[in-house]
Formats: sequence, structure tokens, C-alpha cells
Amino acid sequence: MRPAVSGLEQEFAGKVQGHNIDATTDESMAAVAELGFQNHGIVIHSADGEVLFKQPDHQVKMEDVRAKLQELTQD
Repeated sequence: MRPAVSGLEQEFAGKVQGHNIDATTDESMAAVAELGFQNHGIVIHSADGEVLFKQPDHQVKMEDVRAKLQELTQD
């Protein structure tokens, strides 16, 4: 996992789980296309799998990701 992404688990301890997916497998390639990504990106899913936020490819802005996670994890 990239350092910026892996740090989110620590920053939002107990509230966020991070996973890397190999986007080159047949199954993953279909998911990448369904998300509208060219080949990679970042996605925030709910516990039941609903897409709550996504940013494709080289448009990922970690400050946007952090802001969305802050919003979603507020008590």
C-alpha cells in the first residue's frame, strides 16, 4: 500500500481499513472499468460495499480523501 494510503488506517484508527487491489486481474479490471478508472484510483466503500467516494487515476488528492473520511467518521 502506498505510504499516504496506509497512513489513513493510523490516522483514522479503528474507523478505516485500507486494501490494495491488483488492478491487472480479469476480475479487478472489470471493477476498475465499472468505477470509471483508466487503471487505478482510490475508493471509499461503506461496510456493506457501497461506493461513498472515488477519485480516478492521477486525479487522487489525498486532502480530498482525508476530508471525506473526516466527514464520514464523525461521531
